Amino acid sequence: MKELIEKINTEFEAFKTDSDMQVESNNKAAGARARKASLALDKLLKEFRKASLEASKN
Repeated sequence: MKELIEKINTEFEAFKTDSDMQVESNNKAAGARARKASLALDKLLKEFRKASLEASKN
């Protein structure tokens, strides 16, 4: 689970960096990267939810 949390944090940092670049610099490529990171985050967060539920059952 610790590895999953590290992946989530890494992906969130990438999202934050790219979304800031899009807003501040109107960088269209950064916007595409931010959207891609948001999809990856969604998938990782769903995995975390499943792992968390399993851990709470034990």
